[in-house]
Amino acid sequence: MKMNSVVHFELPYENRDRAADFYEKVFGWKLHKFGPEMGNYMTAQTDEMDEHDKPKHPGTIGGGFFEKSAGAEQATVVIAVDEINEAMKSIVAAGGKLLGGQKPGEPDDIPGVGLYIAFADTEGNRIAVLQPKGEMK
Repeated sequence: MKMNSVVHFELPYENRDRAADFYEKVFGWKLHKFGPEMGNYMTAQTDEMDEHDKPKHPGTIGGGFFEKSAGAEQATVVIAVDEINEAMKSIVAAGGKLLGGQKPGEPDDIPGVGLYIAFADTEGNRIAVLQPKGEMK
């Protein structure tokens, strides 16, 4: 499965294993879980790495997940996908919920940008996927 890249993210979780399972299934990311000494933090690799342990594709970064706590802020990030309809199917199949835009369950066509839809993952985080105009099929 192709890994889909993000610009940047930092998200809370309630159930670390459930969160890891969701992101591995939907986007093909590789998750690394740290123990209590690191606050049960989990890193996300969103691209293949080169021989120097750097992302193979310029501009690609990873991210992290932290345990949800009182007062933790929720972020929204945008994840680029090649085919938004396939991503939407994967999201729902893995337990996510499409939030939609102007029409519930359907992506918005942002002029000059691409197709975009927000969704809630298994942890209740608000995320979005974007199929850029240049990559629409």
